[in-house]
Amino acid sequence: MVLYLLKSGIPHQTIFHDLYLKKQSGNYSQIDLVVATKVGILVFEVKKYNGWIFGFANQTYWTQVLAYGKHKYRFYNPIFQNKKHIQDLKKQLPQFQNVPFYSIIVFFGNCSFRNLDYVPDSTFLVKSHRAIKVVKEILERNEPATYVNKREIVNLFNSAVLNGESQEIKAKHIQNIKRNFG
Repeated sequence: MVLYLLKSGIPHQTIFHDLYLKKQSGNYSQIDLVVATKVGILVFEVKKYNGWIFGFANQTYWTQVLAYGKHKYRFYNPIFQNKKHIQDLKKQLPQFQNVPFYSIIVFFGNCSFRNLDYVPDSTFLVKSHRAIKVVKEILERNEPATYVNKREIVNLFNSAVLNGESQEIKAKHIQNIKRNFG
């Protein structure tokens, strides 16, 4: 996804990949990708699935179906997952309360959506080949955001990227996921 963004002209210094954001609880929220733009913050959840994807926007779990129904796997609703990432981000800096956030869930792989219903406002559920089109639409159709302190935002994102380089933080995050969703 990062390569797609770079090739489309998004400046590299605005792209932050694999962020581990420390929450007030002491746990971490792992965010696949964040792009700081003139219209707001784009938060990406990237999935790689094949087969049919079934789910409703308000369901906790979705289902991946493979081999014409012979294999079924549940996974946490990525709309909920990315919504939580945005909530966690907004708690980090007071200025985020006035900055628009856009949730972009990108599916790579040979999958097709079945039975998916209403997707919330400012949320985009797309296959990988449409991701850049969605980013460009967001940039073209929205007014510039008001940032109080851009440096503060960049520092937060850079710090979260550095957290992602820590094996200890990654292990703690995985342990927390297993405890909550295991």
